Amino acid sequence: MHSLDKQSKLAARVLDSYWNISRVTVKMEQQNAASLGLSLQQMAILNTLHATPEMKLKDLTERLVSSKSTLSVNIDGLVKAGLVVREIPMHNRREVKLRLTEQGKEISKQSIVKSTSSQAILNVLNRLTAEEIDQLLRINEGVLQALCQSTSDSSD
Repeated sequence: MHSLDKQSKLAARVLDSYWNISRVTVKMEQQNAASLGLSLQQMAILNTLHATPEMKLKDLTERLVSSKSTLSVNIDGLVKAGLVVREIPMHNRREVKLRLTEQGKEISKQSIVKSTSSQAILNVLNRLTAEEIDQLLRINEGVLQALCQSTSDSSD
């Protein structure tokens, strides 16, 4: 029983470390988004569309792990601000394609340049060796794969 308690505490410490890193970086990105007059989700939409032009709404919901209705509300705001254009192809009226306007591309570039969380992570990475960075990435990728496998196993 004692070792289970020790393992539970260790698991809690690891989860806390991920949670705390996420909380701090999200706060930094919320400030970045707010400085550009955007919500965090709107900035994520712009940056995703910048990386993948003319993305379908369906694909965007999967990429951002968000509901179609939540994204639609945020996209409405971006369309009204002149940052995103919705296009409905003639061959498939149920499909919605999204693309950035020139102004949307510029705002996305600004958000990437101003990203305080990226700068903070770069400062941390500059203190590590190349081997330590590779090890960190390998460990995190392994944790992510195991977690994804665990969630897919439990949904079967």
